[in-house]
Amino acid sequence: MIKSIVETHIKVSNLENSISFYEKLGLKLAHVIEEKRRAFFFLGKEKNMLGIREVPQGEVIRDHFALGVNINDLEKSISWLKSNNFLVSKTFFGKEPSEPIVHAWMPAASVYFEDPDGHSLEFIAILEDEPIPTNEIFYLSEWRKMQKNTE
Repeated sequence: MIKSIVETHIKVSNLENSISFYEKLGLKLAHVIEEKRRAFFFLGKEKNMLGIREVPQGEVIRDHFALGVNINDLEKSISWLKSNNFLVSKTFFGKEPSEPIVHAWMPAASVYFEDPDGHSLEFIAILEDEPIPTNEIFYLSEWRKMQKNTE
C-alpha cells in the first residue's frame, strides 16, 4: 500500500537561515507560515515535501534524511558543496570525504553534509549493481573496480 515518504519535518533554530540554506541547496520554497515559524519546500517533480519548524535552540534534535540525486551529480557533489560553502561531513563512515562512498548492501552511493543546525543530510544515488550483504563501506572508485572484476 505505501509507495514512498511524501513529507518529512525537521526542527531548526532559525527559520530565515534555514530557508536560505535549503534554497541555496536547490529546494523550492513552497509556503511559509510566519506566525507559526514554519516553511515548506518542494522536492522534485513529485513535489515531495520538507517542512521546517523553528524552535528554541535547545529543542533542535539532530536528524538525518537523504536527497535522491543521479550518479553524475553525486560524483560532482563534494566539490560543489565545498565551493558553495556547505559543511561536508569530516568522514563518511570512517572514510575521508574525497569521493562518494558506497553502502554495498543496497547498493547506493552517498555523500554526507550538514545543515546549519547539524542535521545530517545525504545525497544518495541508487546503483543498478547487485547488492553485497555486508556492512563494509567502499569508495565509489573501489566499488566500480570490484564490479568490473565480477563481470
